[in-house]
Amino acid sequence: MYVDIVSDTICPWCFIGKRRFEKALALTGRNDIMVAWRPFQLNPDMPAEGMARDAYLTAKFGNTERMQKIYGAIAETGEGEGIDFRFERIGRTPNTLASHRLVKYAAKHGHQDAIVEALFNGYFMNGRDVGDLETLADLAAEIGLEREAALNYLTGVEDRDEVMAADVYARRLGINGVPCFIVNRKYAVSGAQPPEAFLQVFQLADQDEKEEAQQATPA
Repeated sequence: MYVDIVSDTICPWCFIGKRRFEKALALTGRNDIMVAWRPFQLNPDMPAEGMARDAYLTAKFGNTERMQKIYGAIAETGEGEGIDFRFERIGRTPNTLASHRLVKYAAKHGHQDAIVEALFNGYFMNGRDVGDLETLADLAAEIGLEREAALNYLTGVEDRDEVMAADVYARRLGINGVPCFIVNRKYAVSGAQPPEAFLQVFQLADQDEKEEAQQATPA
């Protein structure tokens, strides 16, 4: 079974969705589910250098009361999933193109899930600027990748067009919010749904695979 997870590296609901998806995987007891993280930029027009967090939140929410209500609810939900969101530590809202390229780079070296986890933890818990190339190289080193090689990749343009094209493709598929979990390129779970929602979709995909296998077997 294949699961494509369309997400952004600064999306708190994507972090929550990751935890719930992991719970669903644990409940299945399976080790044959192949996962690939796919890029989506919540702010595709964000300047390359990012924005000061306060300015970004003001532009997005308009007033402090609304912002506090929304992020308070996210923090409460995250706590239930073992995530200690520390939004007050975030100084800048970054452009996420470079972080998505790092996810693709890590995937080539068998560390995709580890770097996604490091990016979420670094940004949401420690307020690290995941739009800064030096910071991204540090995160790469922390999960066992060679720092200078990662930094050389990030300062170049390798995979840049591919990552941007994948973002555009996701939008053409009708994805306008993340996370979105696509199972076997057929079934989608949109949003940070509870584990039971994933289990239901896994069962549908399993049933499809069984029916296809039966049809392929000579009478």
